[in-house]
Amino acid sequence: MTTIPNLSISPEKVFFIISKSRQSDSGAAGGGVILESGDDDLSYGRGGRGEETDRTELAGFIRDLNMDEQIDLVALTWLGRGDGDLANWRELHAQAAQAHNRRTASYLIGTAMLADYLEEAMAQFGKSFEEFEAHL
Repeated sequence: MTTIPNLSISPEKVFFIISKSRQSDSGAAGGGVILESGDDDLSYGRGGRGEETDRTELAGFIRDLNMDEQIDLVALTWLGRGDGDLANWRELHAQAAQAHNRRTASYLIGTAMLADYLEEAMAQFGKSFEEFEAHL
């Protein structure tokens, strides 16, 4: 039996990111196109003001996370897309730590199916989006 690792990021923050990611994906109707990107600032084409606002809010939220939370978020994304499992979480987490830089928000927002990956990863930690929604 695999022990569930501790996370630096709270499940509520991950579920907030899942929710915002889904909102921006639904507004994109096929995905936004990055027209210009600075350090971690995003300017998206396609879609209306709502999509841009959702993505900007999501990018700001991710940038405001501390480094440990950002690393957890990347590792959770990789876990959810099947790059590893809870048995090799430490290795996956170490790879995310090594890859960490100031473009984490851009990387995550540009990841297709981000919400699905994060939701799958949280399920492996025994947490569900439905439980989170029920507490709202």
